[in-house]
Amino acid sequence: MIINCIAVDDEPLALEKMKTYISKVEFLNLLETFDNGVDAVNYLKTKSVDLIFLDIQMEDFTGIQLLESLKERPKVILTTAYDQYALKGYELDVSDYLLKPISFPRFLKSVEKVYNSFDKKEDHTIELSKEFIFVKSDYKLQKVRFDDIQYIEGMKDYLRIVTPQKRLMVLQNFKKMEEILPDKKFIRVHKSYIIAINKIESIGKKKPNNFGSAYSYW
Repeated sequence: MIINCIAVDDEPLALEKMKTYISKVEFLNLLETFDNGVDAVNYLKTKSVDLIFLDIQMEDFTGIQLLESLKERPKVILTTAYDQYALKGYELDVSDYLLKPISFPRFLKSVEKVYNSFDKKEDHTIELSKEFIFVKSDYKLQKVRFDDIQYIEGMKDYLRIVTPQKRLMVLQNFKKMEEILPDKKFIRVHKSYIIAINKIESIGKKKPNNFGSAYSYW
């Protein structure tokens, strides 16, 4: 499951540290960062997020005021150097309250708590549309259209997704990927291969090689 998040903090160093921490967690996808609450509220009026990392003590518009202004609230992890706001935070039903300076182990414990709070039956780790998926490769989420996929090869704990434009190595369960792909567009032809049905040009037996005989499907 991928958790789409934003970070709001008027301290540049704190915001940079939060970006670094988020980048280290595979299931977090940072959409935007903001150095003030007003810009964050404007963003949230038109965009949907799963989680906000929110500083409390900001000039002009505090984190508490930001939360109180939202009609629909995503998960929230408050970040602050002041512990006197803890009670107010929990009154607003936040997921966690992190005191600065924040260590990475404490950060990780907090985001894992949020991750576990989501209903896994509504898992949107990879499947985001009927037309494409997002997969994590080379430390970033990459969009892959179903119509572009030629085949997918299972390689132990990894998958190789092959398109005309690129080959992506993805840390993903083969069975999970098979469940996500549209049945009408893909077929599993081997314990380690899924291919796009519309990419099949012929079906035949390959000549035996050093690895034994195999079948050609495209």
